[in-house]
Amino acid sequence: MTTVVCFGDSITARKEGYPAPALTFKLSHKLPDYDFINAGVSGNTTEQAIERFAADVIAKKPDFVTVLFGANDSASHRLVDIEQYKRNLCTFAKVIGPHKTILITPAPVDEFLQENRTNERLQRYATVVNEVAKETGSQYIDFFTAMYSRENYKELLIGEKDDGLHFGEAGYEILSDLIANKLVEINRDPPKKGLFEKVISLFFEKEK
Repeated sequence: MTTVVCFGDSITARKEGYPAPALTFKLSHKLPDYDFINAGVSGNTTEQAIERFAADVIAKKPDFVTVLFGANDSASHRLVDIEQYKRNLCTFAKVIGPHKTILITPAPVDEFLQENRTNERLQRYATVVNEVAKETGSQYIDFFTAMYSRENYKELLIGEKDDGLHFGEAGYEILSDLIANKLVEINRDPPKKGLFEKVISLFFEKEK
């Protein structure tokens, strides 16, 4: 069974009325042949996440890891410098392995309800996620654009807290669809082996 760790902050961790965290609950129903492990911790920035990275992600020996941070890193009262945010994402991707890493941009917010977060800043942090994906060769999901490009995006951000940040059913349906589709796409068209891996596999074939 393919093991997927969903690594993130409260967006990954929240239940929103489900018996388990909404994201992995939905993913488990969409892809029942996968084992989804929720490694979301509310309030985390990438700085805090690095401290639990080995125990919560690497120790699980995942086949794939979704990495979704930025809502707290970009918040004015929690601000992680954007270059440090980039370095942290690069660390995650390189340690996990780029072919196993699915980097996801943070979602937009309803600025009327979120005094510490702006979509302009969130978009800059989302751009960094794209840069890291390109530089490391990781998989990439642009969740920010998928939400923000819709005229009714503020309606999609309504959740139990109704705070313009922690979305509910509609937001998790979009996010889980994006991740499920990406996993299916990866397994349909797996990354090509590099030269080193090809030489090793040919060597072992000759030894048989």
